[in-house]
Amino acid sequence: MNPISREEAARRAAEELLKPGYEQESLFDQLYRRFMQFVGDLMDSAAGGGTTGGVIAAVVIALIIVGVVVLVAWRLRHASRNAAGQATALFGERALSAAEHRAAAERLAAEERWTEAIQERLRAIARDLEERALVDGMPGRTADELAAEAGLALPGFAAELTSAARSFDDVTYGGVPGTEAAYRDMSALDERLRQARPVPLGGPA
Repeated sequence: MNPISREEAARRAAEELLKPGYEQESLFDQLYRRFMQFVGDLMDSAAGGGTTGGVIAAVVIALIIVGVVVLVAWRLRHASRNAAGQATALFGERALSAAEHRAAAERLAAEERWTEAIQERLRAIARDLEERALVDGMPGRTADELAAEAGLALPGFAAELTSAARSFDDVTYGGVPGTEAAYRDMSALDERLRQARPVPLGGPA
């Protein structure tokens, strides 16, 4: 058998490395491998690197662990806040007037779709208060925030507004089915709020 030349050996080696089984390691895999190797070296130093080297290695490992925990906690909190903000917004993407929300609520009630009717009726209350400048037109407002702010302008309705906000949250996020009685209560509150006047600044609560 004839010996293989250096050029032929290099060519065959290059062809072998181009096969799918020898695909180049991805950047993420390289970084992960090097990081784990770095941590492994630190642990080895902590185990047998002498007093000073062991202490330094242990401190570095502890800092890395704390950093990872803080990063994970921050990401989870950020995701939770985003999800909460998306889940609890009172209004949808489309802006409707109070009259439009009120009409939608009545149509849904006529179809006995009480959950959706309750949602639309509270949106009608919120939009009506915004149109009358009793609350600010704050994007992403929640039902609880509406009740708290409106309760300052109309303190006589504070308890009922809080109850209405809780009813909205129950049917929207709590899995509680809407009822005709709950819708009628919300409608009655809406009608009385339309006639209500805010407490003057410095006036009696």
